[in-house]
Amino acid sequence: MKISGALLLVTALFSVSSNAAIHKMTLKKVPETPSQKMSRYSQTGEYLTQKYFGNSRYMQEANQNFRPGEVEHGVPLSNYMNAQYFGEVSLGNPPQTFSVIFDTGSSNFWVPSTHCTSIACFLHRRYDSNQSKTFKPNGTEFAIRYGTGSLEGIISNDILTVGDITVKNQDFGESVKEPGLTFAFGRFDGIFGLGYDTISVKGVVPPFYHMVNQRLIDEPIFSFWLSDADKDNSVGGELVFGGADESHFTGNIHWAPIRRKGYWEIELEKVVFDGEDVEMEDTGAAIDTGTSLLAVPTVIADLINKQIGAKKNFAGQYIIDCEKVPSLPDFSLQFNGKLFTLTGSEYILKGSG
Repeated sequence: MKISGALLLVTALFSVSSNAAIHKMTLKKVPETPSQKMSRYSQTGEYLTQKYFGNSRYMQEANQNFRPGEVEHGVPLSNYMNAQYFGEVSLGNPPQTFSVIFDTGSSNFWVPSTHCTSIACFLHRRYDSNQSKTFKPNGTEFAIRYGTGSLEGIISNDILTVGDITVKNQDFGESVKEPGLTFAFGRFDGIFGLGYDTISVKGVVPPFYHMVNQRLIDEPIFSFWLSDADKDNSVGGELVFGGADESHFTGNIHWAPIRRKGYWEIELEKVVFDGEDVEMEDTGAAIDTGTSLLAVPTVIADLINKQIGAKKNFAGQYIIDCEKVPSLPDFSLQFNGKLFTLTGSEYILKGSG
């Protein structure tokens, strides 16, 4: 598979077959400055730790299910700082529109509520149940902790529209408390979880499950094409429900079995750097559209930084002279027998200062 200047991710919830059509949603992009990138990326370690290990109960539920593993509907996505790829969905009748991050690293769908008095809510569009003819109250309280923030709210039910797909009786979260400024500065209103139901808070059925169960898509597949916001491209990417858009790649899609039904986690078999192989034993890799960096075990990161001559700065970040980047060795990850290779310019973040 050859992909130019982009990332293609295809995931299947159940069994799959070929020869399906597609439903597309276009993604937008908002580039960021080097200083903005460095500021955001400095918190990545804490973000990933909280996101994947902050809620052990839901991970235990996912571990219990441990195992290896004709119309497509597209949704336009916007790319915010090469980290937040978001698109628009709507709730209710008449429809209320929201920008949401389509996140494979979580399973709940939520938007701000008119009952919310947090600063973050006032800076974004809010769902008003009184304005929807199809709203159904639930009232169950919930709390979700994400890598860079947490929120509290109540569960409600309404019609959900994603691209040209209309999902009936979708439970979702109305956030009533969004502490801190984490969500205030986001270009998105809410989060649209695409993970497995085993990690869904309060057992809420994720929207993609409803799409499959209500027979709104012909194949239990969704796929992402993510573009590079640093390049002159008016389209941030594309999310497709029901298949994959073959115009964004050549060759065949390479499939990898899921290790456990929680996050979209696959087996990381090997890491190759500068011709040196590092075999990985019982190591999973989460394919997460809500995370903008590639995270590897500390021992691997230390090995790479040592070999390229990177030095740690006062903030704990490794830095290297930009002039050395073109001559850096390739970095490869192996999934299900296939190596995926990154060049120096693809695994080094260009900053300033």
